[in-house]
Amino acid sequence: MQCHQEPDEKELDEGLLITTFMLGDALFGVNAWLVQEVVKVGDLTRVHHAPTAVAGIRNLRGRIVTVVDLALRLELGCVTLGPDARLLIMEWQGEPVGFLVDTVTDAITVSEERIAPPPASIDPVLRRSLHGIWREGDRLIAILDPPALFQWDDAEITKLPQDQERNHAGCGRR
Repeated sequence: MQCHQEPDEKELDEGLLITTFMLGDALFGVNAWLVQEVVKVGDLTRVHHAPTAVAGIRNLRGRIVTVVDLALRLELGCVTLGPDARLLIMEWQGEPVGFLVDTVTDAITVSEERIAPPPASIDPVLRRSLHGIWREGDRLIAILDPPALFQWDDAEITKLPQDQERNHAGCGRR
């Protein structure tokens, strides 16, 4: 089952549909048209020698999904594997990827004109992963740029196994 469909012109004129979610106490969003589905985490199988942010893989109705801890990917700590944790399933280069988040909160429409560029004061790892910041009153949503999330530095790919052990143990996963 694939829930992904392209928006029609009317929807594009009304703004950008964003799926919002929490990483710790921060509110993030991603273009909802890129999210194929939202699922519970399920059982994860660890992948040895994978980049640190890869929490594992899981079988989702016969498809193998690489699961990435989005908080770890953005260097914001770890996602808590509680009852509200979810995977945002997206596709990259024909492969399904599940971004692990603390909780999915909403789907909202935002005006593209009201999305500001990421401030220079934000950590560079986070800043290069952002499309921008949307603000309405006191509410701020950091809108992610999914292609940036799929780019891995050589240093992340070649982490030493003991570094990976330490990082996953610190997240409560092995």
